[in-house]
Parts: sequence; C-alpha cells; structure tokens
Amino acid sequence: MSFDQFHLDPKIAEGVRARGFTVPTPIQAQAIPKVLEGRDVLGLAQTGTGKTAAFALPILQRLLAGPRGRVRALVLAPTRELAEQTHVAFGELGRATGLRSATVYGGVSMRPQQQALQGRAEIVVACPGRLLDHLNQGAANLSHVEVVVLDEADQMLDMGFLPDMRRIMARLPARRQTLLFSATMPAEIRKLSHEWLRDPATVQIGELVPVTTVSHSLYPVPEHLKTELLLALIQRTAGGSVLIFTRTKHRAKRLDQRLQKAGYKAASLQGNLSQNRRKQALDGFRDGKFDFLVATDIAARGIDVSQISHVINFDIPGTPEAYTHRIGRTGRAARTGDAFTLITNQDSEMVKLIERRLGRPIERRKLEGFDYGRTIQQVQGHGQPHPSSHGQPHGQAQDQAHGRPHAPQHGQPHGHGHPASAHGHGGRRRWRRR
Repeated sequence: MSFDQFHLDPKIAEGVRARGFTVPTPIQAQAIPKVLEGRDVLGLAQTGTGKTAAFALPILQRLLAGPRGRVRALVLAPTRELAEQTHVAFGELGRATGLRSATVYGGVSMRPQQQALQGRAEIVVACPGRLLDHLNQGAANLSHVEVVVLDEADQMLDMGFLPDMRRIMARLPARRQTLLFSATMPAEIRKLSHEWLRDPATVQIGELVPVTTVSHSLYPVPEHLKTELLLALIQRTAGGSVLIFTRTKHRAKRLDQRLQKAGYKAASLQGNLSQNRRKQALDGFRDGKFDFLVATDIAARGIDVSQISHVINFDIPGTPEAYTHRIGRTGRAARTGDAFTLITNQDSEMVKLIERRLGRPIERRKLEGFDYGRTIQQVQGHGQPHPSSHGQPHGQAQDQAHGRPHAPQHGQPHGHGHPASAHGHGGRRRWRRR
C-alpha cells in the first residue's frame, strides 16, 4: 500500500515525497478516501497516528480546483502549538500547489490574521477564542468555507471551548464538509457529531491504549524525593530527547531551572511564556538545541517531534486519557520509546483508574542504588548537586573521559533498574552539558 492509491495531484504527491511519507498510516488509509469522496468524517485515533495528513492531503486536493484569494478551509485546534504544527504540515505538503495557509491564535498581532481571514490565505488554522474575536469585530470572512476540521475535539471541550465552537460553526455555510477528529469518544463528542456532521463515515483506529512501540512503567517515590529520582533516572538512561510533564506551569519552570542548574540543556513550555518564547522552546527541542523540554499538558497533543525517546511524567496526569496522550509523544512513526511516571501515595486512585481503563496493571519499578529513605531535611541539606558533578548523586561513577555518568550497557532488562536500555536507543546522541 502506498500514497499512489489516492491518485493525488502530482503537486501534492511531490509534497508527500518531500515529507518522506511512503506507506499511509491506518488512519490515513481509511480516512483519506472518505474525505476525497466529500463525506463528513468522524475520525477516532490516538495522538501520533498521522491524523494531520489524513485531512490535510484531501483538503489540498479539493482546493486545487477552485478560486484563490478566499478562505475555503478552516481547521479549529485547541492550542497554538497544534495550530502551528498543522499550518507547517499544510505548507510542506502543499508547497508546490500555491495554496496558502495561515494561523490565527492569541498572543500575537491581530493585523496579519485579519488579512489572512479576509482572503490572503485559502486555509486558516485557528484556535477558537481568537477566531471568535475576529468574527465579533467583523474582521473575518468565512462565507466561502467549503470544509471545516475540528481537530482534537475532545481537548477543545476539556479546555472549555464548546461555546466558542458553537458560535463559530453557526457562522459557517450550511453546505460544507465537516471533519471531526478526536482521540476519545465521550458523550459530548458523540452529541456534537450528530449535531454538526451529516451521515458521517466513522473511522476508528485502535483503542484507548498506549501505542505498542511505547514501554511504560511506574516509579513509586516519596513526594520530597521526586526531583532526586528524576535526576537519577536521567543519569541511568541513554541519551535522547526527553519530554517531561508537570502538573502546573510554576512547577515546570522550577524543574526546568533545576535541570539547567544540573548542567543539562533544558527549556520549559508553559502558559506564562510569550508566544515567541514558546516557539523558541519548541523549535530548540525539535532541532536538538535542548535535550529536555519540561511542559504542562498544553504540549500533550501539540508537539510534532518524532525523535522523542522518553516521556517522563513528573506528576501523574489528571485523567486516563491524558496519560495515553502524554506517553504517546514517544514511540511515534514506528520508533520505540519509553515512558516513566513518578507516583506518590496520593496518586493511588488515579493509578487505579488508568489501569482499569487499560485493562491491565502497569509495571512498578525501583531504581537500584537510589536511596528512597532520605528525609526532607537530608534532601534540603545535601540534595543540591555540586556544580562540578552536573547533578550526579553522591557515589555514582562518572565517565571522566567524557564528563558524563556511565550509561547502562545495551540489552540490560528494564526490571533491573536500567531504564531505556532494551529498546534499541543505542544510536541516539548523548546529552550535552552546558
């Protein structure tokens, strides 16, 4: 099976080749033909399964024939990061078509967005709140929209966008193609699909379980030792790109600072940052400038970095769905990945919910050699790593020739406290120190 089966225009096929796509993912194989037929589609699939191309390719095919200089396709996305990711995908896949894409979200100037909404772009990827601001000011012309995409619809509901979404949908032409993509199917999504979609084709890929290329486990630890255990895990793990999730933006900032103090190249992604700084953090993580990105759930579905080798939940997520989406950031594009979750006694109920949803228990691990008996006073008095040790716990051997801790030997089993050594990560780069 290849993309040739879709009979895409040569200009679009050129973009497919440029992106390195060869074999369609399951969601692409099933959704693209339905969208090309003009059907409304309800697509259910996890993060990282290729949903963006599943709607972007047929939209580009549709827009090739028809007028330019008017907004003909609208994509609604929950976060700026996902909007930018989708915008970039349209640009790369449609580079040879001459079709133009633009983003609309808060935190940046409205004037370029107004120009795009008035016909400077054929495709607009927008966050609901900012788009509604433009609509209320009469600065957006959506009267020519032929196809609308509700991307990550369940997250938009979780973020409270439903009223804005209803107002936007009411402004769109009645005759349109509607595509709704969601990672989960709560009752609200099912209701909206009946409200906004006409005789939709349903495409469902897999169940609510982590992708098979991800190995995930739990690390029980007292709350006051979480940061120390995180540093110890990092030092026992082969290098790569690591995404660390925290519960709050303040915690993300503090943990980012702690990693930097320990000598690691790290950045944070959280709501207090300006759009430019958020973009710098994401671009730096994507390009390899930063090995660690500490993020709140704002990044759970909006990061398109296929080389993420590890996801670490410093704080357990608030729902089983969020757990799946978080660890789905690694193990993408048929690569292997590892996910570690640090849990305390207060997390027992959420662990039960996650395991119940997954239908099986998650492996618990203890890191060999880590002192789980240290008191708060001991951590506060002696827990700060000496600058020359780059955050290395006392007593751990260091590779003096290379200035880094010893990594585990390849092939050692996970069950013996050596994370990320049994899944083929040996070719990844070592973490660089400042």
